[in-house]
Amino acid sequence: MPNRTLRDVIDGQSIVCAIAETSVRAAAVAMANAKVGAILVVDDKGLLSGLFTERDVLNRVVAKGLDPDKTLLSEVMSVNLQTATPDKLLDHALHMMFEGGFRHVPVVDNGRPVGMVSARNALGREICQFEEELKERDHIAEIL
Repeated sequence: MPNRTLRDVIDGQSIVCAIAETSVRAAAVAMANAKVGAILVVDDKGLLSGLFTERDVLNRVVAKGLDPDKTLLSEVMSVNLQTATPDKLLDHALHMMFEGGFRHVPVVDNGRPVGMVSARNALGREICQFEEELKERDHIAEIL
């Protein structure tokens, strides 16, 4: 698992991006439609400028009584992000998440987002393999 590159992890992934002037509600709708827990915020040149997560909706918007229709991502997004390049190993991103106490690592190439590694999807292949092993174990148990 940790020997996979981030390029392998994000292969085929569709990333969800927005500009900083997007409302929190519009960003939340985009995240819900894409079934993702975070949206990458980019500038007019397509460079990564921030990150907005479902936790930000809860802690920075709802808990503070802000109006999601009037609050812009620029007001509540995380900036000065820790990022990784596609050639880094998955264990590097997982270590970053553990040490930094966050769940998402944007994968960038020359400052442009090319994917996102999350604590949830980082283990995708391993979870599928684990499920197959469980099915096999259950099948063997049925035979015995």
